[in-house]
Amino acid sequence: MIERVVTGIPGLDEILGGGIPRRNVVLLSGGPGTGKSIFGQQYLYNGLQRGEPGILVVLEEHPVQVRISMAQFGWDVRIFEEKGSFALVDAFTAGIGEAAKREKYVVRDPGDFNLLIDVLREAIKEVNAERVVIDSVTTLYITRPALARSMVLQLKKVLSGMGCTSILVSQVSVTERGFGGPGVEHAADGIVRLDLDEINGELKRSIIVWKMRSTAHSMRRHPFIITNKGIEIKADEVIRVGGGIRE
Repeated sequence: MIERVVTGIPGLDEILGGGIPRRNVVLLSGGPGTGKSIFGQQYLYNGLQRGEPGILVVLEEHPVQVRISMAQFGWDVRIFEEKGSFALVDAFTAGIGEAAKREKYVVRDPGDFNLLIDVLREAIKEVNAERVVIDSVTTLYITRPALARSMVLQLKKVLSGMGCTSILVSQVSVTERGFGGPGVEHAADGIVRLDLDEINGELKRSIIVWKMRSTAHSMRRHPFIITNKGIEIKADEVIRVGGGIRE
């Protein structure tokens, strides 16, 4: 039996055959406006609700703003931070600013990958994390694309080795159909792609699981919506880019 981590995202566990296989490192790829950050935050908060500690590494947004954004969906992580079951790793501010000085886990030089790994290890140990989201890994290698695969492999070694089931958010441009970074798709255990396409004059969001090691999964593209409670995937519907939605 494959041990799985239940994501709690409506419709996702259904198309994944019950959840993400434990210790898998999943690349969550998509363009702007597709809901990648919301996806990762929802995954973490659902874990906290299930008693599974988690860590969110932020590389592109101030931790204070992240907490505010999560609270808008009803995901108030501050009480879990106080209990020691959730941590934000600040790899954005470099500790600059009054608010940043109050953060517990700070990467003083966000451009130093080894330093980030050290802080991440510390946070995982102290929180006893089972779920980790890094938003986004693209920031780590955007100026060093040749290092993309080796960085993802190093993260995989640390995260899987420490027992975490993780999501690495990966950015792509609006027109790019890849996964963000040369070779990263081969380093990850799973790839989930979020898209935003114009269909019949209207923008529609969709999700497709390109691969997921150790489990069968849906091979279809499913529509999803973002509500005030987060992402909701229509697992019983299929969407065709260039076409419509069918049951």
